[in-house]
Amino acid sequence: MTSQNIRVKNLVMAALFTAIGVVLPQAFHMIPNAGSIILPMHIPVLICGMTVGGFYGAIAGALTVSLSILINGMPPLFPTGVCMIVELAVYGLVSGVAYKALGCRMNRKRTYAALIIAMLAGRAANGLAMTAAMGMAGKAYTLQAFLTAAFVTALPGIIIQLVLIPPVVMALEKTHLTANA
Repeated sequence: MTSQNIRVKNLVMAALFTAIGVVLPQAFHMIPNAGSIILPMHIPVLICGMTVGGFYGAIAGALTVSLSILINGMPPLFPTGVCMIVELAVYGLVSGVAYKALGCRMNRKRTYAALIIAMLAGRAANGLAMTAAMGMAGKAYTLQAFLTAAFVTALPGIIIQLVLIPPVVMALEKTHLTANA
């Protein structure tokens, strides 16, 4: 496969993951606060970074949130949406970089390690972005608020990510649809 074909394939896959990231949260809007509990936008972005690479993952992360704001009006633009753009771009970037750096292809333990690294980096980026955004609004964003949002409220979504993402990534690798194939 030529490098041009690989770039087109990666672009198509990133667009597909972006579309899934915009549509998937709609399935959960009947549940109050489902976005912050189940974290449906995070799943396709993390998978995108691992399967297509950090560059495409970062773009997919930023576009997923931006398009969702424009199309669905969710999440609200400020401060949540702006901070999620940063968070999901970091998820996509770090999941791809960590996946490649750790040599995760078809290695479940390393895939989990890359996923956990990306999940922590994205949450840290969100916390920093939220601190800056709230500071600009003249409000404080406390460590307790960060820990509650990033780990307590999000615990069901974290569990879903840990259970779902590594097997999906490995299944996609077996299909040879990914950049890591």
